[in-house]
Amino acid sequence: MTAPTTSLTTPLETGLPDHLPHWEDVYRDLHSHPELAFAEHRTAAAVAAQLRAEAGWEVTEGVGGTGVVAVLRNGDGPVVLLRADMDALPVEEETGLEYSSTEPGRMHACGHDVHVTSLLGACRQLAAHPGAWRGTVVAVFQPAEEIGQGARAMLEDGLLDRFPRPDVCLGQHVGPFPAGLVVTRPGPLMAAADSLRVTLHGAGGHASTPQYCVDPLVLAATVVLRLQTFAARQAPYTQATILTAGALHSGTVANIIPHTAELLLSLRTFSTEARDEAFEAIRRIIRTEAESFDVPRPPEITAYDPFPLTVNDEDATRRVLTAIETTGAPTHVLQSPFAASEDFGALGTAAGCPSVFWHFGGIAHDRFTEEGIAALHRGAQPPGVPAPHSPHYAPDPAPTLPAGIRNLLAVTTEWLRPGGE
Repeated sequence: MTAPTTSLTTPLETGLPDHLPHWEDVYRDLHSHPELAFAEHRTAAAVAAQLRAEAGWEVTEGVGGTGVVAVLRNGDGPVVLLRADMDALPVEEETGLEYSSTEPGRMHACGHDVHVTSLLGACRQLAAHPGAWRGTVVAVFQPAEEIGQGARAMLEDGLLDRFPRPDVCLGQHVGPFPAGLVVTRPGPLMAAADSLRVTLHGAGGHASTPQYCVDPLVLAATVVLRLQTFAARQAPYTQATILTAGALHSGTVANIIPHTAELLLSLRTFSTEARDEAFEAIRRIIRTEAESFDVPRPPEITAYDPFPLTVNDEDATRRVLTAIETTGAPTHVLQSPFAASEDFGALGTAAGCPSVFWHFGGIAHDRFTEEGIAALHRGAQPPGVPAPHSPHYAPDPAPTLPAGIRNLLAVTTEWLRPGGE
């Protein structure tokens, strides 16, 4: 796999190389100051300041809490919505970078700092070259993607009523593969996700007399094992249901049997039918196991932080791939969707317009061995390349930022060609 060409391919890219040092500085600043969902105050202020430095952008802060929306009107033509998410994760950074997080317990471990910087760079180029396009661009800097609430919050705050309604919604996500490579697919691209909080009730007591108690911790362990059996043996394999127990909280000391146990589960599905079937199975298994323990109270099961299925419009995906290929970037059409989740799809669904999401590489090519490339092709994590959400994950800005900016310029031009070509 070779690195993509870096030659200019469209008038919109004129002057971009001269500005890349600035965008690397912006990226490093954002990476050093990560903020969690709905607390992206510094990030939003920095975004707004960058946008107001460019002529023509109408900037609105505080949309959906901490979101920023900027509109650039340039004559008659379609409306293109470009989205970048801003929030970080509750992860302690261990990259050792000189621009590592200055916030204990917080880190841009999913590349949202790349997304923000790439969109800002594209916004600068669009403002600087109005003769290269026609129409309207709505740049959406979204909060709280990591908890699946940001897109919904912006929609509930009037995103589609207060700003031009889009004809297409476009977004991208950096990933742990060679810089410049773009991967996507028509149809389902990323799983729907649901988090579930399960409270199991027991009857606590002294550790020396378990016969007088109902141990919720043992019940929780049994439930976890039983749920994993469901995911491995009962869920339809063609729909690839994924169920993970991410947390189990119970008890305080060794010699006390606790009263309750709490489980946090993550469910990933690729169709409405699979989601409904999984929910029913999860509830049935938990109730049945609890009844077998003769619990004093039935379990409580609450779903939260839902992520919609991310589905790419077929025709719009073809146009996106064609546009990105004009930059010289290699593209790859995935055979199956990712199991990770996004809330980007809520925007296109609410607007009733096509939407396309894609992933692009963020790791320098010299960090990939032949073994690493082979691992990518079979869907495995390349050795020595940390995955997103890892405390060691950090894209390489030098090759990644220009790729992210150029992707956005290419797809915007596809819809907003001068003269409606």
